[in-house]
Amino acid sequence: MGSIEGELAVKETPTKILVIGGCYGGLSAALNLHDLCSGKQSRATLHLPSEETGPRPKLPVDIKVVDERDGYYHLIGSPLALASEDFAEKAWKKYEELPTLKAPGISFIQGRASSVDCEKKVAVLTDTLSGKKSEEHYDYLVVSTGLRREWPTVPQALRRKEYLAEVTAHIRAARSARECVAVIGGAGAVGIEMAAELKLVKPTLDVKLIHSRERLLSTEPLPDEFKDRTASVLRESGVDLILGHRVYEINPVNNKDEKPLFRLKLSDGSEMLAGHVIPAISHGVPSTDFLPANSLNQEGYVNIDGTLNFKNSTPNSSSHFAVGDIANWSGIKRCGAAMAMGHVTAVNIHQQLLQARFGTEPMFAEFPEVPPMIALAAGKQAVLYGEKEGTTWGEDKMQMMFGDDLGYSICWNYLGLGNDGSVEQK
Repeated sequence: MGSIEGELAVKETPTKILVIGGCYGGLSAALNLHDLCSGKQSRATLHLPSEETGPRPKLPVDIKVVDERDGYYHLIGSPLALASEDFAEKAWKKYEELPTLKAPGISFIQGRASSVDCEKKVAVLTDTLSGKKSEEHYDYLVVSTGLRREWPTVPQALRRKEYLAEVTAHIRAARSARECVAVIGGAGAVGIEMAAELKLVKPTLDVKLIHSRERLLSTEPLPDEFKDRTASVLRESGVDLILGHRVYEINPVNNKDEKPLFRLKLSDGSEMLAGHVIPAISHGVPSTDFLPANSLNQEGYVNIDGTLNFKNSTPNSSSHFAVGDIANWSGIKRCGAAMAMGHVTAVNIHQQLLQARFGTEPMFAEFPEVPPMIALAAGKQAVLYGEKEGTTWGEDKMQMMFGDDLGYSICWNYLGLGNDGSVEQK
């Protein structure tokens, strides 16, 4: 065996890496792995021990990122994208325009996975536009397809043009509401942040958040102090809270005005009028129906171990990884955790590649158990919870966790989406 430095990687057949899902976790895995296989430091903020001590030869890889959308969409920015036309333009960037996906050895396919054969290492992909199916052979598979949610929690369009039409119609309907804008559902962060962003972008709007329980965030494993503080901050932002009332009926009202009008009947027998109604009660469903049943739990989440590999009940489990919201792992689903999981996956694939090429002993990274933690944007303030810090809040917390654009710049810079791959990552 020659020295690592003396070997010419270009003579080898590229290792095929298929990444299904092009948002936070998938892009983190693909881009950090591309860095490592290019002989660079990974673009992740924190570096793992195996990155600091292991060799950094150039390893030929063919990384393909598959997503049903034609662009990267800043998912956690949806509440702002559905309130501001200017931000909506910014929140979706077509993959073909991302400098980082123009580097040699990495590419994008618009499509969705129809099936995966883990034993043969073959995925069947369906082209989003034409419906044509094709087989994609791989050496390693990373799945990061996230949770499927209904409109308007998440835009349903698959192309940027249709997405802009979809969100623009929603924004204009909300802004021109004859009566209040009623946001229904405060069990999770989505409804809360949607109500807060609408009020922040257009302070004159009458925004009401209706939730069936006495406390917000009723489905999250968080202390009452955090839930109560969130309600207080939301009220301070100007959002009217209607708690402990379920919406039983939503009926359109016939009126001479061209603007829509709806009558909402609540569980206490009361009624209210709304000019625009936003349901925010959809439960996310894992987008994993293309995977073998033996790799999933009863809810459809992928069973993984600490290295983020599929459990060993799946054939070739060491070649299959799941990251982000679809992973059966502890903690509240967050984009930060998804990007960290992508980084760990990149390091562990890289360690396998080094072992196969040079016989080195792999130093696999383990993803830790994640305690409940959350950062929630409520107007100009953010409310945070962590086991050590407890509940904290304020405008300074908003800047720290979200900046001025609901985390868009933070995620963009962390993933290095503007980097063309020609310079060393720091």
